[in-house]
Amino acid sequence: MSRLAKRVALLSRSYSAAAAPPPPPRPSSSFSGRWLSHHPVVEPARPDAEIGRRRYSSSAAGYHVSPSSSMKGAVFRDPARPLSLELLQIPRPEPGEVLIRTKACGVCHSDLHVLKGELPFASPCVVGHEITGEVVDHHPLSDPKIVRRFPVGSAVVGAFIMPCGSCFHCSKGHDDLCEDFFAYNRAQGTLYDGKTRLFLHGSGEPVYMYSMGGMAEYCVVPANALAVLPGSLPYSESAILGCAVFTAYGAMTHAAEVRAGDSIAVIGVGGVGSSCLQIAKAFGASDIIAVDVSDEKLEKAKNFGATHTVNAIKEDAIEKIKTITGGMGVDIAVEALGKPQTFLQCVQSVKDGGKAVMIGLAKSGAVGEVDINRLVRRKIKVIGSYGARTRQDLPKLVKLAESGIFNLTSAVSRKYTFEEAAKAFQDLDQGKIISRAVVEIV
Repeated sequence: MSRLAKRVALLSRSYSAAAAPPPPPRPSSSFSGRWLSHHPVVEPARPDAEIGRRRYSSSAAGYHVSPSSSMKGAVFRDPARPLSLELLQIPRPEPGEVLIRTKACGVCHSDLHVLKGELPFASPCVVGHEITGEVVDHHPLSDPKIVRRFPVGSAVVGAFIMPCGSCFHCSKGHDDLCEDFFAYNRAQGTLYDGKTRLFLHGSGEPVYMYSMGGMAEYCVVPANALAVLPGSLPYSESAILGCAVFTAYGAMTHAAEVRAGDSIAVIGVGGVGSSCLQIAKAFGASDIIAVDVSDEKLEKAKNFGATHTVNAIKEDAIEKIKTITGGMGVDIAVEALGKPQTFLQCVQSVKDGGKAVMIGLAKSGAVGEVDINRLVRRKIKVIGSYGARTRQDLPKLVKLAESGIFNLTSAVSRKYTFEEAAKAFQDLDQGKIISRAVVEIV
């Protein structure tokens, strides 16, 4: 393990919270369609618009958020309709959950897959899954340890993988495989009692949650998915710790197991891929090769730690990688796009005994090819990685950013207002965002 990797490990802190037992599953909801454009939403007058100034109490008498209180959220209904800002009831946390006033939310390709109908998900829903914000309330019956860890008024960052803390995998520390997260949130758009926390203001129609449904003025997050954000880190840039950096760290630490001196190729250097470059550099990798089709992204990749760049349109990426590595290929190749073509490139780029790590989500049903004989004879390892292990890794990522090992400022290339949320995803779809974009909500 490199000195920097040891340093990161030493910086970590314990992180755990209680979780409710899983309830019986409910039928999954329907979803459909295609999304296109954005239009402004005219918001009705809100006499309770100053909710952020209300007093909150930990009294066992109950919540101090009026059921009539409303907020704005970016609601997806189907891909044929634009992502729109709609009025919702301010959600209420259940025991073990925290109500957050959202400050910023990252713009991620995973959300874009949902908006384009490429990944099936319950609708209507609020997208957005990497957030920062301020704690505004707890359930009266929440564990006092949670309340002390995240007192009202504290700044927090939330990760997209929200572990239940008690399933088979969580009990072994493998939060990235949490059974309830996939069975309830990703499959049904709910939290782990089988219910959403979001409802339309007025009609009470349920609105489902992609992770915490972070593209809204308020969101409910299980305490297991939160870490305290120090005052030295800004809300906007720190939002990407919950997915872009979180996903990259999980891939490089747990799947690839990067060691000092390893040669690494990253195919696709957007928000997650560029985070892989920074982490590879921090862990002492030698040759760090960035592969993309955008010269602008490749130029910026040099600032993130890339020692070599390859434009896959202008030259054969596999041959170039082998040339850089003396004909052998890299120890580790990371695919961050989720395309069958780059899946194959990733596998073909590694040396004998190397690791091909797949972190890019693809359109539902996409299939990647692999040369079976080479896989068997040359001991090639193909590994999937969805993210890091929230309770142990999210506090480490905060420390990485706080210490300056991970540069958040350079990792965020664009910021949007909340009213521009739909435009942010359009720009992402059109390749106009170089690394990561953030929507500033408050």
